[in-house]
Amino acid sequence: MSSTSLVDDLTVALGDVPVYDVHTHLVGDRLTAHGLHDVLLYHMAVSDLYAAGCPQGSRLTQFPGFPDEAEAAARIEQALPYLHRTRNTSNSWMVRTILGDLYDWTEPVTADNWRRLHALVAERSAQPGWADDVFDRSRVARTNAEYGRRGDGSGDDRLTYSLEWGFITRVQWGEFDTPLYEMERCWSMPEAGLPMTIGGGERPELPRTIRSAEDALAAAAHYVDQVPQMVIGMVTHFSTDIDYTTPTAAQFDDALTRRAGAGRAERTVYASFIHEALLAELERRRPDVVIQFSFGAEPLPYETGARMRQETLGQVAELIARHPGLRFQVTNATRHVNQGLCSIAREVPNLSLAGYWWHAFYPDAIKQAIGERLDMLPTTSQCGFFSDAYCVEWQYAKATLVRRMFAEALAERVERRQYGIDDALSIARSVLFESPEHLLGMTPRPGWVDPLCR
Repeated sequence: MSSTSLVDDLTVALGDVPVYDVHTHLVGDRLTAHGLHDVLLYHMAVSDLYAAGCPQGSRLTQFPGFPDEAEAAARIEQALPYLHRTRNTSNSWMVRTILGDLYDWTEPVTADNWRRLHALVAERSAQPGWADDVFDRSRVARTNAEYGRRGDGSGDDRLTYSLEWGFITRVQWGEFDTPLYEMERCWSMPEAGLPMTIGGGERPELPRTIRSAEDALAAAAHYVDQVPQMVIGMVTHFSTDIDYTTPTAAQFDDALTRRAGAGRAERTVYASFIHEALLAELERRRPDVVIQFSFGAEPLPYETGARMRQETLGQVAELIARHPGLRFQVTNATRHVNQGLCSIAREVPNLSLAGYWWHAFYPDAIKQAIGERLDMLPTTSQCGFFSDAYCVEWQYAKATLVRRMFAEALAERVERRQYGIDDALSIARSVLFESPEHLLGMTPRPGWVDPLCR
């Protein structure tokens, strides 16, 4: 059997292997793409277009709002002249996958036809059962989404939830007291809600301000009080621009006196002290919640860029080891860090790896990550699929790409006789389906039927 034939055969076989998607931004009562803009202008595709010369690099109106028809039309028309320049990217490949597989649309998107396609996407979205149809085509048993996007609960049978609220250890462009403001914002809210957006910007005055270490501890306790019982994880980001230390209360109080002129050193103290307090509270009271942290994408004016200091790897390994009663799961955006994370997870067993995030969600990077993890980690230390999708159509495209990369990585191991074909498919099922059940407690949605057991 030729290499190409083996990859193709494995790709077909993997098409029936069920998956859990361990992290998305799906909205519980708005799961599908409501127009062409939701497909064509997914934020990763917007970055492609911006790099190609499109004058607008920002995301469309974000949840809890949605783009109206005027905004959607303006942004699509603005993007049209640049689509040809980005036709080479894998994001454009996924757009074509969505349009071809789900809408039977194979024409280039042009000024003459985009409104027809836009209406087709909107019409399909309104059809009862369309979301379930796409879930079934993706072979997704269940999806983990953002608790703040749960809506009216109508998506609960398809979704589980992680809390994405306060990002104490994520830096913002040009700010140095972000950890304080993030926790003050949560402390000021009567219940858990949505996170702040990337990019910072204007910060409203808050009724509660952290003025001492004692306040920080009270804020951390309030945060844990508001963690909903139904969530399976808490989503955060570990920035490489923070040193993960263990400052004392006195050091924290001293750094607070310099808040107005804070720099990197003060930010490290703020973030480390508050974060350690929060982890200690979670370890004591909610050890069932998995800390799902992103890694390796740092702020730029619109989105982020991939970078990571080697010191951060060692510091995060020490942080995770300090909290053996908690489980941590990392999603990595920086390609060169994957092997180091694998080596840490071998020796720090409360760490697992999931998916391929943001700047690592490209075919060669995905294949490399899959291969390194297959060779270095047991199946129970890794989850194979993480779409970061905002609608089920993009979940479908990303699942299609990941399965293809799994097929290529597995084919290499079959050819060198590391696995037999049956072993390869069994291993893929373990990573894509069984490990999310083991690591996160995910379960299939009601009525779901395993495609391999029909």
